Amino acid sequence: MNILELIKSRRTIDPDLFTGETIPNELIEEMLEAANWAPTHGFTEPWRFVVYNRDTAPIFGEFHAELFKSLTPTEQFLEKKYEKIKYRSKNCSHVIICVNKRGDKSNIPETEELAATSAAIQNMLLVATEHQIGTFWSTGGMCYHDAFKKYFGFAEADKVVGILYIGKYSIENPSGKRNSGWKEKTIWK
Repeated sequence: MNILELIKSRRTIDPDLFTGETIPNELIEEMLEAANWAPTHGFTEPWRFVVYNRDTAPIFGEFHAELFKSLTPTEQFLEKKYEKIKYRSKNCSHVIICVNKRGDKSNIPETEELAATSAAIQNMLLVATEHQIGTFWSTGGMCYHDAFKKYFGFAEADKVVGILYIGKYSIENPSGKRNSGWKEKTIWK
């Protein structure tokens, strides 16, 4: 498959559709190696990853759910959402917390560092796609709270860019779509 076909075939797969099969750590390491080759201004390489495997992912699920419970006002708390957060990784082989580690090169804008970390994550997703491994890049919610990143030992200036849920899946790869083609999003001068 050429690179454009690979990019077009990358899909988000809901972790509920994962089979629970363990993916060899060597494939996760290949994903991390690909991440390490993302473009980076000034060689800051701001991406950092915390990897949970099949055995340790429930520890993450428990922490994540309890954080949700402790930070959500009682009147907004939903037990169903709590359970979903807690058990989202139950069929996952691995869960990876993706963090943008802000360095001391203040001349490099934070936007560029976040772009580099996002490019690193996309590299990981493409390697996973090549191996028919499902991925779900989760953002928002608890991962933007200071308590979340502090749990992993990151500083105030660092930013969690998302959580990757990773697993084997047995469904047919969903077809992709875009609202418009690249021509509608491009201006030639």
